[in-house]
Amino acid sequence: MDDVLQANLSSVVIDLSNIDFLDSSGLGALVQVAKHCIDSKRAFSLVGNARVVQTIKLVRLEEFLHLVPDLNTALAQLAA
Repeated sequence: MDDVLQANLSSVVIDLSNIDFLDSSGLGALVQVAKHCIDSKRAFSLVGNARVVQTIKLVRLEEFLHLVPDLNTALAQLAA
């Protein structure tokens, strides 16, 4: 992810809707990506399924990670 973030300044949408499990390492990586996006003043959104959303809400990161319900919503937010 670092290489991609360094290579351009595009907005970032990460789609985890097909991921079954997210552990603390994955959460840590997502937090780092979100921080990098904040520092470089670019938009960041995260799409998750019910299991991913449950994990993210459990640690109260849904606002920080800009959790959205689906990919279309994330893309619409970028277009606005």
